[in-house]
Amino acid sequence: MNPLLVLSVALGGAVGAVARYAVMTAAGHWLGHGFPWGTLAVNLAGSFLMGALIEVMALAWSPGPEMRALLVVGVLGGFTTFSTFSLDVATLLERQNLAGAFAYVSGSLILGVAALFAGLGVMRLALR
Repeated sequence: MNPLLVLSVALGGAVGAVARYAVMTAAGHWLGHGFPWGTLAVNLAGSFLMGALIEVMALAWSPGPEMRALLVVGVLGGFTTFSTFSLDVATLLERQNLAGAFAYVSGSLILGVAALFAGLGVMRLALR
């Protein structure tokens, strides 16, 4: 593993995580905590930023692997993994793999929520 790439991801991840915390805190302050506004905001913003960044890197800017890792995996990955999920779905759709995209979306949603409930259940049993 390239140490410079790892450092780039780590630094970007710290920036992204702090940005996520700031957005979540602001959304809770402005809109209340009755609905996950902060999560929705970071997921939408992260997805938009991922799309914009990928297109800029495809058409107008060719950053080195360290900068790409810092921005895409680090900053946006630390901000929201939903942006990576969105990019994965878009890639499958652009490759005209509709079945794969459907399986990925439905599997991620259904199995992700099921896994969360499984984790809750395991810990409830373990901590009794």
